[in-house]
Parts: sequence; C-alpha cells; structure tokens
Amino acid sequence: MSDLLRDALNETLVRNSHGQVVEAIGSAIVSGKYPEGSILPRDDALASQFGVSRTVLREAMKTLSAKGMIVARTRVGTRVCDRQRWNLFDAEVLVWHLDEYPDMGFLDQLFEMRLTMEPGAAAMAATRATAEEITTLYSHAEAMRTADDDKAFAMADLALHRAITKASGNVFMHSVVTLIEAALLIIFRLSSPASEPATQQDVSAAHLRIIDAIARRDPAAAEQAMRDVILYGQRRISGVVR
Repeated sequence: MSDLLRDALNETLVRNSHGQVVEAIGSAIVSGKYPEGSILPRDDALASQFGVSRTVLREAMKTLSAKGMIVARTRVGTRVCDRQRWNLFDAEVLVWHLDEYPDMGFLDQLFEMRLTMEPGAAAMAATRATAEEITTLYSHAEAMRTADDDKAFAMADLALHRAITKASGNVFMHSVVTLIEAALLIIFRLSSPASEPATQQDVSAAHLRIIDAIARRDPAAAEQAMRDVILYGQRRISGVVR
C-alpha cells in the first residue's frame, strides 16, 4: 500500500497485535488466499502462526466477523463469507481491496457510490455552510492550487472533500467519508494531478467552481460542479487502468 494511503487512513487503522492479526487475515481473504466459502485454519494453528494468545485471536475474529467477512459455526469452523456480505464502507476492508490494485469494474462501482452521495453533500453545503466553513473551503482549494508535490496536493484535496461533507450538515455523510477518501487516494496513487502542472491547475479550478457555487448559495450549481469533478477523476483513472 502507498505511504499516502496509509497516512490518510492511519487514524482508523489499528496498530497493535490485534490489529496486525485482523489485517493479515483480512487481506488474505480479499486476495483470495482464503477464498469465499472456505474454512480458515483452526484457532490454535492461527494463534501459533501469528504468535498471539487465543484471546487476541478471538478478538481479531470478532472484528472480522463484524466486518461481514467470516462467520463461526459450531463443529464446522470459521467460514469465509461471500463477498456480498463484506462491509465495503469499512476503512480496512477498502484498504485491503485497494492493496490488490482492483480492476476498473470495482473502481467504477466506487465512483458510482461517490456520484450518489457527494453531489448531494455539495448541494446541502450550499444551503447550510457557515461563512467560516466557506473560508476554510477556499483555503483548501488554494492549497491544492499551490501544492508543490503529490502528497501536499492529495492531502489538500482530501481536506477539501472532508470539509464539504462536514459543511453539508448531515451527520450520515460522515459515515461515508472513508469511501470518498479511498476513491480519491486510488486516483492519486495511479495518476496524481500534481505530476502534471496543467492538470493540477485544471483540477484545482474545477474544485474552486464547487466552492464558488456553495458561496453563492446555489445548490444546483454546486451539485453539478461536484459531479463534474468526480466524472473527470473517473475518466482519468479509466485511461490508466484499462
């Protein structure tokens, strides 16, 4: 996984022994090492493999179960669930998928989800954002425009989308921030706008149009400007992945 992706999602990822076991097993499931429907090794074998106590392993298994990835059955063992049951809004599950360099089909679905949520968030921000929040949005857009490397640009872009979500005033939007961030970060990893000055300026200007619409209190324009930004990112990634 890229350092940028780790840095951006670090606050949601656990780093103790429990977290290490969760990541090892979870990423192995996503990669297909433990296929859907298969039975995981017995607890004592896994505890020995990772050098942890059975208590730590049980807690890790509970975490993976809560993510919809496994289910324990008496006298059967721990079975890997069908992919449809996995919680793809979970930060770690998304990270494991991105580690595998997903195909464009998966990425298209990620962009579809952004298109169902972020334009609405921008429209809500146009009616609810405070003057202070709008000032913050402009500062993030300026940071995007003047960023002198990939990481600075990416972090400014992430901060801007987070701020729009917050300015929407809808608490449910906060639950999908990780999905939005994951979509942005895969764009940066595959094709960073900051690597091409002209593209950086185009992307920055496109984001500025979202903020201008929010500042004008024009929900329809804010919604369309956000949609344009997402579709532009999708086209850029499509050209790289296909």
